[in-house]
Amino acid sequence: MQLTSFTDYGLRALIYMASLPKDKRTNITEVANVYGVSRKHMVKIINQLSRCGLVAAVRGKNGGISLGKPAEQIRIGDFVRLLEPLALVNCFSDFCHITSACRLKKILNQASELFLNELYKYTLADLIENNKLLYKLLLK
Repeated sequence: MQLTSFTDYGLRALIYMASLPKDKRTNITEVANVYGVSRKHMVKIINQLSRCGLVAAVRGKNGGISLGKPAEQIRIGDFVRLLEPLALVNCFSDFCHITSACRLKKILNQASELFLNELYKYTLADLIENNKLLYKLLLK
């Protein structure tokens, strides 16, 4: 299974925000620059994360973006389920004439659930805690 770049960069954005000192905000341009992604793409990602409550956005002179909830409460599996289109194959009968007899969809759904169940074991905090190299790379 491969995550979309939207989900990938969304997770990276959360990792960056979680790595910042407590009560420090960043901005979209800074996050985009850290990962070398276009600001336009990052705006879409941050807007989606904000709608999901994972990012808090504050407007104004002292504004910026930060995590919308503690890193310990952001499960990686929940995050992926929110952003990722998990239908691995197109099984609509108008697209595939063997849908009524095919067992592949059930197997792929089970595999997808196993993948997500593994991700549910981890939080955003697990990705950043005691990760000195990560801090060094992100917060140069």
